[in-house]
Amino acid sequence: MPVRRPPMLLLGVALLTLSGCMRAGVPATATATPPTTFRERIAALALTQVQFGSVSLLPVRFEHSRITPFFEDGGRILYCVTSRMKGRSLFKPERPKVVIREEKGTERLSIVANEDEVCEGHRTEPFPELNALGNRAG
Repeated sequence: MPVRRPPMLLLGVALLTLSGCMRAGVPATATATPPTTFRERIAALALTQVQFGSVSLLPVRFEHSRITPFFEDGGRILYCVTSRMKGRSLFKPERPKVVIREEKGTERLSIVANEDEVCEGHRTEPFPELNALGNRAG
């Protein structure tokens, strides 16, 4: 005669199993190996920013990410990173943008706040490192 298990117990086990399989909102840098190239370091820093979904409860997806080659502005070495992010809004992708500063001679990176206008007019190139790191978390 088969053993009958209460349906609530089976439901609880199923929910626990499924919750272990879902990884929404886990930052890519927490599960991935440390970034090795300079461009991967820039991508990892950009992904820590709120506008790039770092505190989003919903998984996000990045497409058509772009970066400017470095340029100097007032003695600072800057990079501008933009992307098309999907997942937090239903109808239209968000367009996050961040300005990253490199300290001369040290390769130390930091975020420059409220300086989006310095990016205007600079040529950009594809930034697949951001797509790869950002989409790994979702």
